[in-house]
Amino acid sequence: MKRYGIIMAGGSGTRFWPLSRKRLPKQFLNLTGRDRLVNETMDRLIPVIRKEDMFVVTNAAYAELTLATAAGRLQPDHILAEPAARNTAACIGYAATEILQKYGDGVMGIFASDHYIRDEAGFRGVLERAVREAERTDALVTIGIKPRFPATGYGYIRRKDKDSSAVEEFVEKPDLETAQAYLESGAYLWNSGMFVWKASVIMEQFRRLLPDIYDCLQEIGQAMGTAQEKETIMRVYPQIPKISVDYGIMERAENVIVLEGDFGWNDVGSLDALETLYAPDGNGNILHGEALALDTKNCIGYAGGKLVALAGVENLIVVETEDVVLVCDRSRAQDVKKIVDMLETEGKEHYL
Repeated sequence: MKRYGIIMAGGSGTRFWPLSRKRLPKQFLNLTGRDRLVNETMDRLIPVIRKEDMFVVTNAAYAELTLATAAGRLQPDHILAEPAARNTAACIGYAATEILQKYGDGVMGIFASDHYIRDEAGFRGVLERAVREAERTDALVTIGIKPRFPATGYGYIRRKDKDSSAVEEFVEKPDLETAQAYLESGAYLWNSGMFVWKASVIMEQFRRLLPDIYDCLQEIGQAMGTAQEKETIMRVYPQIPKISVDYGIMERAENVIVLEGDFGWNDVGSLDALETLYAPDGNGNILHGEALALDTKNCIGYAGGKLVALAGVENLIVVETEDVVLVCDRSRAQDVKKIVDMLETEGKEHYL
């Protein structure tokens, strides 16, 4: 059965500000020193999924940037431009409609464009198993990550028991005490947001569980390949209800299974994730660029151009760019998004 890779690259990465900006969001940054995150995402899918069968769904504002960034990796007509951000259900439904209308049914693998995976061979092994499961069944397959610590920033997947692949429920981000209990039980996995299923199967789930979105997708699908395709997408897509595929389908569907992965995954969701990408010094500091530390412990110092010097401090994140200096406690990394919200409220969008 044909295999398709769907890369979701429409986000703005607000929790990664000021490195991530509206003009150059996180998925287009080279954070590892190897390549842009979106390119690394596509490259590690090969050979489970062929390069020729990769698609990127992104905001229309980033279509040209995507094409330039992924030059040589991605066919221009495999960039699916969203005229409006409508969350992951719309994004995935758009890709499934494109595949079914233009290329024929097959197994879709859904991946965020801005995740980091250390053990890529281990990841491909789990992905191959997921694809084969989706090929032989009509299951909705997701990949869960074996938790390494009691994370409060991730959602969780509860299995029927620790040796089962059957999903009992999806659980929201817990508090620390609950996360510790999840870790000790062995029955919970981190929700990675990676999915594998047949295009026809997910479309049937839209019909059953999200009929309003399904109707919009049907209207778009009927126009695909005609002179009205672009106009129909521009008109209909912004009307699609906003909902994530987790809420809209995964939490309500019946035939859902999870495969466990342990391959050094991180969603690079906030600035403290830099500790995954760079090796710490003897005091637990992550220093990038022209940065140095004196009597400093467990800090992140990211220098974009100027010298960043840390002295006698602990547990701080300091990020310097051309026009912004951010300083925050490492425990408050998730609150960077609130700074972005403040800048928008105060009319200081030029910093975004």
